[in-house]
Amino acid sequence: MTNSYDVLVIGGGIAGASIGYELADDRSVGLIEMEPTLAYHTTGRSVATFLESYGGRTIRVLTTASRAFMENPPEGFTTPLLKPLPLIWVAPHHDVENLHAMYQSVVELVPAMREIDAAEAAEMTKVIRPDWVGAGLVEPGASEIDVAAIHGGYVGGLRARGGEIHTSSAAVTMHRIDGRWRVTDRNGAEYDAGVVVNAAGSWCDIVAGAAGVEPVGIHPLRRTVFTIGAPTGVDAKSIPLVADVAGTFYLKPEGPQILCSPADEVPSEPCDARPDEIDIAKAIDVINAATTLEIAHVRSSWAGLRNFVADRSPVAGFDDRVDDFFWFAGQGGYGIQISPALARAGASLIRTGQLPADLLDRGLDAASLGRERLVGLSGLHGH
Repeated sequence: MTNSYDVLVIGGGIAGASIGYELADDRSVGLIEMEPTLAYHTTGRSVATFLESYGGRTIRVLTTASRAFMENPPEGFTTPLLKPLPLIWVAPHHDVENLHAMYQSVVELVPAMREIDAAEAAEMTKVIRPDWVGAGLVEPGASEIDVAAIHGGYVGGLRARGGEIHTSSAAVTMHRIDGRWRVTDRNGAEYDAGVVVNAAGSWCDIVAGAAGVEPVGIHPLRRTVFTIGAPTGVDAKSIPLVADVAGTFYLKPEGPQILCSPADEVPSEPCDARPDEIDIAKAIDVINAATTLEIAHVRSSWAGLRNFVADRSPVAGFDDRVDDFFWFAGQGGYGIQISPALARAGASLIRTGQLPADLLDRGLDAASLGRERLVGLSGLHGH
């Protein structure tokens, strides 16, 4: 028996679940996921925060355009999806100019951002060393995201709209037959679809290869995370999200513990990522130099993959060389916070070839999301 759909989405993380949900409003949608459970890899391990100052301009546009959905999600989503968690960017003395430049670049879309001096940065963070910090930058509207709630809302909504989800179903072969896609999974099940959406995260280029489509140049990068106990006299819940502007570490409260990361980006093959003890040891040295945490040991650790293309912005658009193959890839470490706007963008491009009006009004255009912008980068070819 062949499962027939208007659209077949490959990948059950936040990318696949969100665009599947949006398309299922007026299309028949099937979703296949290679693992027995959805969101096993990147989405399920995300330390998800909603940061409007994070990433390049395309990311910031998509993030700010996602706030309304996050604050007031549609029926079927658990509310609230966001929990306030102010972000304080910090810079050592030699990086203050970079912090100021960051402020200038983000204040257009995030007018609530404000610069603070070293004394206020040390006081607000509670753990940054006063002699280390040169200045800070506050994003008062930053928040934590309930990852399970938003992913679960998309999955439940996709099913409620008639979408079908097939787990343990990795795509193995993909062919064009009579103007449609015929996909076979590793169990021998067959799927017939007018459009294939490649939302397979770290495996996007592998899926493309199975379809005879030129890879887009996905670079999976491993990020390490670990938790520590709060030092004596410090209430972990009172600490804001703290990030070094140079990208050498970040900290956030995690219940009674403190979650730490070296914000590392270690090149990796697509895999079930695991932390490296050396990365953790290096992170402890960096964090101890900048803070009063005096980390001696960690309580738990894990790692996940963040997936980028050459310019670190998402790819959302039809392939310019192969018909009806839609890229929905390269969300990097931003996939959850941009998912509402990016899913609407992808679904609109599939339906009409145009972006939604509100994204156009924010200065986003389809070319900034399309594959062709990457021609010449990472060895990609044009027509």
